[in-house]
Amino acid sequence: MIQSGFLSEEDRKALTALARDGSSPCRVSRRANALVLLDKGWSCQQVADALLLDDDTIRGWRKLFEQRGIEGITSFDVGGSASYLSVKQEDDLKAWVGAALPRSTRQIGAWIEKEFGLVYESRSGLIALLHRLGLEYHKPNVIPRKLNEEKQKAFIASYEKLLNSLGDDEAVLFADAVHPTHAARPVGCWAPSQEKLAIEQTSGRQRINIHGAIDLETGQTRMIEALTIDAASTIRLLQSIETLYPMLALIHVFLDNARYHHARLVQEWLALPGRRIKLHFIPTYCPHLNPIERLWGVMHRNVTHNKCYATCAQFADATLGFLREKVPRNWAELCDSVTDNFRIINPKDFRVMT
Repeated sequence: MIQSGFLSEEDRKALTALARDGSSPCRVSRRANALVLLDKGWSCQQVADALLLDDDTIRGWRKLFEQRGIEGITSFDVGGSASYLSVKQEDDLKAWVGAALPRSTRQIGAWIEKEFGLVYESRSGLIALLHRLGLEYHKPNVIPRKLNEEKQKAFIASYEKLLNSLGDDEAVLFADAVHPTHAARPVGCWAPSQEKLAIEQTSGRQRINIHGAIDLETGQTRMIEALTIDAASTIRLLQSIETLYPMLALIHVFLDNARYHHARLVQEWLALPGRRIKLHFIPTYCPHLNPIERLWGVMHRNVTHNKCYATCAQFADATLGFLREKVPRNWAELCDSVTDNFRIINPKDFRVMT
């Protein structure tokens, strides 16, 4: 409860003049009006109701006046280029943010109020302060738990060597399996401000299993739908790839180290006379070295984001139609999103959150 009569005679006259001055900015006059009413004995809730605000805002104005006087009421640079935290308090704030990694400005504002008794009433002002202190909102990268920098370097070097020595009767493809679920995936979008957007949720959680491959040079794909991704689906995929390139002498297929890719059935099939496929295995825990992983992301953006399919069969048709037909047809537009522009991920370059 804020006690009445906290204003000096001089401050009361100055604030009353600000509240009555029609040339003053509205936000200044409202602050002054609120303080005068509090001084008269009104509660924060009563003032908030009268000014169509919330009581926390009124309490924040009262604290701001207590800390900075009338200058604080008429100044709106808090959190910007001239915040009212001291240098020591700014250093403490930076140290706490660096250690705690808070997920919202609300947490930060609450910490400032608790530690320093200061209230940042606007989120934008607090964000401006954080930016000025060299703090930014980060979304952590997801990196595999076990990464070997040397193996990544060796793989990239061998891949580049292969491309540089590739014959006219050879091709390179990247293969992988994906299991998209028949479910709505809502994502943000632009719309008229008065619109309330919604997407219908599907009733089930069925998924489809796709074993696929892509040629980054041409955008040609081979996509096999299977009940189960296993050695049999791997062989079907490799057979389909050979059919796609009947005139080539050698087809290099890069894939991950899933057990079914190393299965005895697959090895026996590759050993048959006339086989023209050579498998190359990407280092373990390195999905970033398989460009088809990026294709799955492009697929979701085009097929599942903000789109709902009444049945799983319709969802499967849309997904496979995009991968089999639209990707090769629109490869000139999509190729920049699915590239072999490989990078080495070193966990030492990151602060790994725990």
